[in-house]
Amino acid sequence: MTTILMIATYGLEIVEVGGTLALHGQAGDNVYGAVLLCRPQWHDQVQAAATILGVKEVEFLNFATGEVQVDVPSKMTLVRVLWRVRPDILITQDPEHSYHDLDPDRRLAMLLYLEAVALAGRDWRIEECGGYAPHTVRDLYYMSPEHSNCVVEIGQTFAIKQRALAELPYQIEYTAQVYRERLGDELLAHLVSNPDLLKGDDLTLGRELHRQMDKALALSHGLLSHSGTVMSEAFRHQGVFRLKTLQTLL
Repeated sequence: MTTILMIATYGLEIVEVGGTLALHGQAGDNVYGAVLLCRPQWHDQVQAAATILGVKEVEFLNFATGEVQVDVPSKMTLVRVLWRVRPDILITQDPEHSYHDLDPDRRLAMLLYLEAVALAGRDWRIEECGGYAPHTVRDLYYMSPEHSNCVVEIGQTFAIKQRALAELPYQIEYTAQVYRERLGDELLAHLVSNPDLLKGDDLTLGRELHRQMDKALALSHGLLSHSGTVMSEAFRHQGVFRLKTLQTLL
């Protein structure tokens, strides 16, 4: 049995790798989540989405937007999570992607995560971090990478991922608002099956946009790539893969 921890900067990220998390949940693995930035009024929505995906527990770390720091108290918060959960596999945001993304806090959050992973394997402030023993994370996977080196086939869990997304109306509405502003109705009309959706509310439009974009992304890493899969989520494994023997792939 494998223990997986997904450290998300924003709650949506749990759903963005939801196909993979659902596969592990179905296999009987222990799947946990921790979210750095999430407003209290959205906690229930993120928890509901995570539950659909088979995530056993989500911890909301309640950092403040625009105030993430790579300081000792912040490192202790993350180290405490890593020591308590003791994951075999850690999934988090991609360093290259976070550098280019203009969402607030992503760049400092990335440094914070990596510093916490490094400290978690060492004898550092044991009592202050809850008295747990140090823990080394053996495998680190970056989600939505700029340069992937592996994919996970999620065809059988894509529908579950979509059900989980439906539990995040705050995010769905935000997606519609952002793309209305950036693109305008003329360009958005190319993405929706019915132009009348552009005249409706943000929730209805956001659902249609996510339906189109999420399927396109899964196909781009699957059927439309050379991966030999149909619908996939892409990852980048940190460092060289360690194999006991050569393995056949999907």
